[in-house]
Amino acid sequence: MCTNGVNTGQFDDMIKQIDEHIALERRWTHNLGHKAEDAGFAECGEALHKAMSALDEARSYLDEARQLLESEAENASAVTVSLA
Repeated sequence: MCTNGVNTGQFDDMIKQIDEHIALERRWTHNLGHKAEDAGFAECGEALHKAMSALDEARSYLDEARQLLESEAENASAVTVSLA
């Protein structure tokens, strides 16, 4: 569906793709944080866990963006085109 000249379905898919990529990086950051701590690199492990928290925050913003996209597309007053 297109709203205000934007294919909202594709837009949503792109946000999901970014979220999936960040989820993968978050898992790697989490694993590396534990490996660093287990190897005695406590400060490095702490920094990696902080990075992991920042990635969690980024994912929450992406989720918010998806929700806003949906609600704003529903409330748009412009022409909406949908192919059935």
